[in-house]
Amino acid sequence: MQLTGAVRLTAVNTQERNDLSLLLGKPLTSAVVTVYLDGLDARLRTSAAGLGLRDVLEELGPPLTDRRAVRADIAARRELVWSSLASALDVSPLAGQKWTGQWHDLLRRAGVPRGVSPGTAVQTFQQAVQILTVLLGPERSGIRGRGELAAMMTGSAHGLDDGTWLARLVQRGIALAHGSELPGDAAGRRALWRLVSVTPDEVSSTVLVYGLRPAGGGWREHALRERADHHAEAHLTLRDLHNLQLQLPSETVIHICENPRVVEAAADAACVQPLVCTSGSAATVVITLLDALSSTGCRFVYHGDFDWPGIDLANRIISRYGALPWRMEAEDYEHLVTRSKADGIPQLPLDGRPVSASWDPALAPAMTALGVALHEEVTLDLLVGDLSGQT
Repeated sequence: MQLTGAVRLTAVNTQERNDLSLLLGKPLTSAVVTVYLDGLDARLRTSAAGLGLRDVLEELGPPLTDRRAVRADIAARRELVWSSLASALDVSPLAGQKWTGQWHDLLRRAGVPRGVSPGTAVQTFQQAVQILTVLLGPERSGIRGRGELAAMMTGSAHGLDDGTWLARLVQRGIALAHGSELPGDAAGRRALWRLVSVTPDEVSSTVLVYGLRPAGGGWREHALRERADHHAEAHLTLRDLHNLQLQLPSETVIHICENPRVVEAAADAACVQPLVCTSGSAATVVITLLDALSSTGCRFVYHGDFDWPGIDLANRIISRYGALPWRMEAEDYEHLVTRSKADGIPQLPLDGRPVSASWDPALAPAMTALGVALHEEVTLDLLVGDLSGQT
């Protein structure tokens, strides 16, 4: 290898100048020395070492890295990833379809996620093509579960879970094939899977309800009315919601709470008002139920925790459904803080970044000033009174 270039040394001391003078065969008098690599290489080859500069450096230290070769290798492996994807599409039954070219180009522009090796990328792209062939090719079959499909194609029932790169690749392909946008929420992604007869898990996640009395003659509607008559809560799955006729009288007011303890207290008190619990951050099954109730003309009132995550969730529910705040005004918060202090209830510190309440601009400043977080449990007596029709 022909050596070129030079190294500029600064602040060279007297001993170092003497050593360099002997090595280079010329006197050096300045504290700044420029060493030309080709000259140094030639001097070393004619010295007692009998080796060139590269060999001497590798004898004295770790192997040298050819950065240009490394960059070329990285570029070659990157190109192999995309040529492998193109080849997989070309030999699949999906070849020639308009959306597959769009899919390939879109993925190339997006690139491979950071930390994914070229080998893993090639494997993942090949799996995505195989899965899309099963779902969109000429030999497509009937309805199957997402976990079943993932296990069959990847060896893991979680291979197509939300958030995985493979799932995103497949979902983007399905969306392009059907001329639709890639959904940004869990409900939209479930609907996208259903377009290709893939059913997500619809039984493990539930929504907690109380006092719902839907019209309809099916056994599900009858079971809900029966549980409401006996002041018993119910847990509904997405599968239940797909088969329920959730027809309630127009303008029915549905109370929404955040914590299951409110439902438990309402059942213990034999309350009469219908109640839906978000159980925290309102999963897809919760939103699906509230959407269905909203479509029948139900109205909503909402109560949650007086902390910043609770205000954020309240903003989302109130905005989506036009819900009214239920004992969630600044004066409610101030009253509850005063009452809890008088009752000797330990005060929880209010942590995190403040969130403005869309329904009451005075609430966030009041919470910031008092610095106390209140969970729904401290409001139970008031909420139960409302649900009992006593207030």
